[in-house]
Amino acid sequence: MRNIDRFFIGGAWTAPLGTDRHRLVNPATEEEIAAIPMASTEDVDRAVTAARAAFEGWQASSKEERLLLLRRLLDLYNEAYDELAELMTREMGTVARFSREAQAWVGRAHLEAAIEALEAESFEEMRGSTLISKEPIGVCALITPWNWPMNQLVVKVAPALAAGCTVVAKPSEFSPLSSIRFAELVEAAGFPPGVYNHITGAGPVAGEALARHPDVDMISITGSTRAGIAVARAAADTVKRVTQELGGKSANIILPDADLATAVRQGVLDCFGNAGQACKAPARMLVPAERMEEAAALAGAAAEALTVGAPEGEVDLGPVVNESQWRRIQSLIEAGIAEGARLVTGGPGRPDHLPRGWYVRPTVFADVAHGSTIATEEIFGPVVALIPYRDEEEAVRIANDSIYGLAGYIQTGDPETARRIARKLRVGMVYINGAGWDARAPFGGYKQSGNGREHGAWGLADYLETKATAGL
Repeated sequence: MRNIDRFFIGGAWTAPLGTDRHRLVNPATEEEIAAIPMASTEDVDRAVTAARAAFEGWQASSKEERLLLLRRLLDLYNEAYDELAELMTREMGTVARFSREAQAWVGRAHLEAAIEALEAESFEEMRGSTLISKEPIGVCALITPWNWPMNQLVVKVAPALAAGCTVVAKPSEFSPLSSIRFAELVEAAGFPPGVYNHITGAGPVAGEALARHPDVDMISITGSTRAGIAVARAAADTVKRVTQELGGKSANIILPDADLATAVRQGVLDCFGNAGQACKAPARMLVPAERMEEAAALAGAAAEALTVGAPEGEVDLGPVVNESQWRRIQSLIEAGIAEGARLVTGGPGRPDHLPRGWYVRPTVFADVAHGSTIATEEIFGPVVALIPYRDEEEAVRIANDSIYGLAGYIQTGDPETARRIARKLRVGMVYINGAGWDARAPFGGYKQSGNGREHGAWGLADYLETKATAGL
């Protein structure tokens, strides 16, 4: 990669004005692989100024022009597909197979979904004698996390560009390599200078400056609830639009009529995907109290069957992203033990055969008390908590008794029961009997899981303002 020490601003790769650097470490080896520049407030201002200067021309571009460039970007993305996957394995430790089949694939899926949404969007319609117009909101600051680098970047960038907005993207400094390569692809696709700008930096500096900047019209953040609150506060003075996709502690309700063996195994696999580093992970497994022993044995067996090791190999789980995240997961595992949850398998420390790297033992807790630390806090690692319930009413109450409301999962043999329970769950998404993720379905949550919706037509709508022009 040529531009690891530069920012993409105004159509050119430029040296940062600030002198701070972030030491990027491969989480599998704990070895430094890059020193990433960290944007200063002056760097942020340069990027925003470039985006503002480019907005007038880009908003006036035709739908056909935007489609041409987005399709070209999709072609380039597909050509760089394996390289992007490999970069994500290096920067955040995702297993190579998962990087190819999931991490890189979702970026492609979001580009395709944004193109389809743009193709279907008319932007104008008459309602009686009033013209209803949808127009780009303006300069958009996009702040993305480290756990799904291409997913969270492209799900924001593609609809923003499709809408006619200009962009300043700030990915996490913990997984910047793939996003830098994506910026090179945007450049190669031929977007006008300043339409897409890319910086790396710390949230309290660059993120804060973007949120406060008077020339930023909208900020979209995916990250922790803490970060989302900080961005919303900083953005309040300029009354800019803020959309947030934040934390989660999703419940997986296994009903008595479900195939317990299948439901428990799939629940563990779904929770431990991406080493548990997913906001919608079904980290709370709700099982009938009378079947707790059976469910615990099944969950323990499923976890113990998973292999952990170097992500380039044929393993199921690699490391978590960094030392800070590893230590937080360890402290939460220890809290579960201290508060009396039954440790079925896993526990503190690294797997015995991995003395180096930020590896976590796949961990299962049973008989977890609703309201305990591991039942309420987002762990963001391969840890699942089995919580007993007595009847359907209690299961729904436990599922909803959370500050979060991102996703819910239901396992049952009766579709009508599943739909009925789904209507009671205060979450943005419900997955029944292992249903898959859909890049064209709205993605977002209730409560402290954020606001706004991403994906497809819903994502495009977030970047548009609505204007009514009355009269003929």
